[in-house]
Amino acid sequence: MDLLIDIGNTSLKWTRGESGSLEAMRTLRHHGGLPIDLHAAWERLAPPRRILVSNVGGTELAGALERVCCSYWDRAPLFATPEPAAYGVTIAYERPERLGVDRWLALIAAHRICRGPVLVVDAGTAITYDLLLGDGNHLGGLITAGIEMMRDRLLAGTRISRVEPAESADPWAGDTDTAIAVGSIQAPAALAERLLRRLTERVGKPPRCILSGGDAERLIPALDLPLRHEPDLVLRGLALLS
Repeated sequence: MDLLIDIGNTSLKWTRGESGSLEAMRTLRHHGGLPIDLHAAWERLAPPRRILVSNVGGTELAGALERVCCSYWDRAPLFATPEPAAYGVTIAYERPERLGVDRWLALIAAHRICRGPVLVVDAGTAITYDLLLGDGNHLGGLITAGIEMMRDRLLAGTRISRVEPAESADPWAGDTDTAIAVGSIQAPAALAERLLRRLTERVGKPPRCILSGGDAERLIPALDLPLRHEPDLVLRGLALLS
């Protein structure tokens, strides 16, 4: 079986797959290094046929991963890189290397899942939005701060004291602390709804929306649109490469 690894800005996710079938996804926070729990889990794994990686976590993590894989299984990982046109998807960027590999893999997987126009929202440390036509042409996308980053930057730039209120799916709040919490949820949800409306105007029919990322479940209650939650979307893209 192949070992598929998605290294994000905050978390490392992995699964094993064969012939398009994936095992349950595992997730750990990496804090800039390979977690001890990861070593414990991988020591018990049978040697993978191949190791395919999506990495936006930086070169140090990539180097550490390569050393671990070579030590355990005498296999070097293969790091995916975006291609201008591949697997049915043509990306909009003039410089393909500037598109995050995780976004590219998510687009590949979303195209295979939907076979029609789709908005892909990946809610992690940052939140990315990508619009894809049914023929596989990528229109482009947006990047905003993620939920926690949005809150942190707001509190760092004001004199508002930090309190961790309970989150709410309500569209507004009756106190400052909850207003910050609700605002950081409603803002990305509203942007997703706006982009979906614009994509609907472009294609003349309701597109699909696929939501992924570690904070996806926090956004779902605020989204007033039909969507599909795919927590392992990047890993599904890697599986298509394999």
